[in-house]
Amino acid sequence: MVTLTYDLRIDDINGELIEQATNEHPLQFLYGVGMMLPKFETSLIGVKKGDSFEISLGKKDAYGEVNEDALVDLPKHVFEVNGNFDSELVKVGNTVPMMSSNGQRMNGIVLEVNGDTVKMDFNHPLAGEDLHFKGSVVEVRDASDEEIAQILNGGGCGCGSAGCGPDDCNDGSCESNDGSNGGCGCGC
Repeated sequence: MVTLTYDLRIDDINGELIEQATNEHPLQFLYGVGMMLPKFETSLIGVKKGDSFEISLGKKDAYGEVNEDALVDLPKHVFEVNGNFDSELVKVGNTVPMMSSNGQRMNGIVLEVNGDTVKMDFNHPLAGEDLHFKGSVVEVRDASDEEIAQILNGGGCGCGSAGCGPDDCNDGSCESNDGSNGGCGCGC
């Protein structure tokens, strides 16, 4: 188990601060099981308690380029509850939890609400961005059997909440500085 604090900025050390893992709410994850961005994780090889780190990830090693195919116009009726369009949930800028036709959970950001359609962006919120992490290592230790079981069964990366798994990303416990969910750098 690795526990970190860090500041995450767009572009470089001087970029906009978009997320922080603090001593009160550190990032804790099971190293080596693919919970983190691969290049982020390999950059931490050999770290020890008390070590500082700086990791810069280009967009190709972070969340990739913006995929134009992930910008989708959906019929407004998809967002109806009891026959009424949910205008409180579905407004420009809101993140809306959705499910694909094959049952995959995903979050979409509302870009536009038009007459009969809603334009959604299903890219990761950090797609197209270079990322810069600067932080320190709080702890490195062997994971308990219980921690391994919990994490491998969808328990999340542990951002100081009960988890940060895919089902927890909309509860506000993994909130970034911009108010969007999906913090922790865990790809929620």
